[in-house]
Amino acid sequence: MYPHLVALFTLLVIPALSWAASGSSEIANLTGSVMGIISLVLFVVCYVLVMFEEQLHLRKSKPVMVAAGIIWILVALSYQALGKPDHAHAAVMHNLSEYVELFLFLLAAMTYINAMEERNTFLALRSWMVTKGFTLRQIFWMTGLLAFFISPVADNLTTALLMGAVVMAVGANNPAFMVVSCINIVVAANAGGAFSPFGDITTLMIWQKGKVDFFSFFALFVPSLINWLVPAVCMSLTVPKGKPQVIDTKISMKMGAKRIMVLFLLTIVTAVSFHNFLHLPPAVGMMLGMGYLSLFAYYLSKVEGRMLSGDNPLDVTGHKHETFDLFSKVAKAEWDTLLFFYGVILCVGGLGQFGYLARTSALLYDGLGQTVANILVGVLSAFIDNIPVMFAVLSMDPQMSVGQWLLVTLTAGVGGSMLSIGSAAGVALMGIARGVYTFGSHLKWTWAIALGYAASIGVHIYINARLFAG
Repeated sequence: MYPHLVALFTLLVIPALSWAASGSSEIANLTGSVMGIISLVLFVVCYVLVMFEEQLHLRKSKPVMVAAGIIWILVALSYQALGKPDHAHAAVMHNLSEYVELFLFLLAAMTYINAMEERNTFLALRSWMVTKGFTLRQIFWMTGLLAFFISPVADNLTTALLMGAVVMAVGANNPAFMVVSCINIVVAANAGGAFSPFGDITTLMIWQKGKVDFFSFFALFVPSLINWLVPAVCMSLTVPKGKPQVIDTKISMKMGAKRIMVLFLLTIVTAVSFHNFLHLPPAVGMMLGMGYLSLFAYYLSKVEGRMLSGDNPLDVTGHKHETFDLFSKVAKAEWDTLLFFYGVILCVGGLGQFGYLARTSALLYDGLGQTVANILVGVLSAFIDNIPVMFAVLSMDPQMSVGQWLLVTLTAGVGGSMLSIGSAAGVALMGIARGVYTFGSHLKWTWAIALGYAASIGVHIYINARLFAG
């Protein structure tokens, strides 16, 4: 009976079967099959739930993890019906290996960020800015500039929250200032992350995939700067004059904060060296760097343990310490984000096994041309998170020059700035400035951001023309 069921299943789900070479494996064109259509609809539905995360109060990782599991069930059943029972296993292991590299890299980076946050590194920076008596216009430019230069090292979400806290502290009674400053921070954080392998998940994915080497990313510095400056100049003309009320609260960093920053920089150097000189995954270098932090955490816990056992458990800065615990910093990693990446990578990878990525690649890159396709990728990232968009592009693996890979890096990184829901930075600031910085208030400046988007593309094509050859 079983062979008859398999035959019936094959006729049902595979109305038009063809095969496409993909590396050492073959992917069937199942885009018109029942299983393929169900998988595509399931992904669309789950992603709609992700887009309405704030309204539904449903963590974005939950629907994509469920969708990923179901899609791969359908992939396995489809290829079993084709007489290829091992195909799905090999394909999912490939996707899992890509996810593990990304997961370990981000886990180490998030642990460092959490450690610096616990040592008051970011609070001290915010305190310094709000106690200096700068004018509103100066704060507008300073928060944008700092967001642009911090996001290449820290992620754009952390950067936006840090600078957003500064804007909230000094402009709480000035909605007009808060709106343009929040938009400025979102644009600057996204633009700053586009020219560094560490600045955004999409740049990290491209670097780890070997499409662009580490130092070539910095060719995007000027285009990224233009992407921020064009809308920033337009918005600065509307920043109210005057100074905010000076805040006297001063916060200093805890013991070990500066040494943790040095270790983080050393960890970045280690990851780059592993990739460039040893040809090992950067994630292995990041985990070695996490080892640096773990040893320093042991030292700090011993020192602070002695402090707590004394009569006056205060350090020279006047902070009352709790013992530094590395694993508490690991526990505070953005697990929702990490699991979201798992779901997205497996969902997109599963859809690829049905042939949807090959079909999309043919329509975009063969039909429209590489430049137009890469510009559209950026526009799409304003509506859909740039992670699945970039993973889809990498899975399609179009044959492009370094200049074109840098173009899609730029557009995917900064395209999300055009709408407040297009990036994690925008969504986060809508949360902390609820009722002031909104989708509608951001939309009023989309024209200026789109102008910066177009200008940055033009500048990249002009100044990096040599990278488009070949």
